[in-house]
Amino acid sequence: MRRAASEPGASFFPPEIPTDRPSPARSYGLHLGSKDNYEADREAIAGLLERFPEGVDVARQNRMFLYRAVRYLASEEGIDQFLDLGSGLPTESNVHEVVREFRPGARVVYVDMDPVVMVHGRALMADDSRVGFVHADLTDPESVLEAPETRELLDFSRPLAVLLFSIPHCVPDDELARRAVRGCLEPAVPGSFLALSHACANTPEAREEADQLIGGTGLPWKTRSSAEIDAMLEGLEPVEPGLGDINEWRPDSEQPPLSPPHPVVAPYLGSSKLRRRIYEYGGVLRKP
Repeated sequence: MRRAASEPGASFFPPEIPTDRPSPARSYGLHLGSKDNYEADREAIAGLLERFPEGVDVARQNRMFLYRAVRYLASEEGIDQFLDLGSGLPTESNVHEVVREFRPGARVVYVDMDPVVMVHGRALMADDSRVGFVHADLTDPESVLEAPETRELLDFSRPLAVLLFSIPHCVPDDELARRAVRGCLEPAVPGSFLALSHACANTPEAREEADQLIGGTGLPWKTRSSAEIDAMLEGLEPVEPGLGDINEWRPDSEQPPLSPPHPVVAPYLGSSKLRRRIYEYGGVLRKP
């Protein structure tokens, strides 16, 4: 008998996939070499990078930060369960892959609202009982927490890590962004962690410019100041070296390199060395 689509590991029948407008997950995937994209994604990113070429470096730097943050949580803090909100398309150095270098039995729940992510993710992980995919809006934490995959795989009575890598700026509404950042951490026990990165600019002019450029592609976006991001994280304890430019969070010149990006964005690699209007701000924080 076929299991209901709401059950963990069941067949997934996605809603109609919108291909006439760019999606954050597919657009981000272009920077990491993903082939799962549509013309609308490629056109939007190609047009954006003509005016904002450093964007490809920022995206790839975020992926490098993901590796270091997850490695720290698994190897130094002993965390073996992870909730990855706005996970994006499976590419390389995915959370479950990084974690299992250090915690082979770890469990990971990926959450995204893009049906393409669900189709590919559930197909790739169909035989892995320790990885789940939840199709939900991260601004609705209840739908994430109540999902069968979350309830089956994660034990909120033990410390866990909630991850939001390069995601909160995709929620322009400040209150909804705060819900996305804090909602799934609220029921977690003390000693749990939040790892986060967020597009940041130091001046109002730079934030406005970035919002106009990126928002003009049809992607939801809001660049925030470090003070605005800090306000979302009030009450949490930053792990050394604290919050700041993610490139300065425990840098490691020997960490595994990324694969080449998609040919559409490859010509812009290294542009941040010439101009860098925004950067990813974040770090790892402990729930006291």
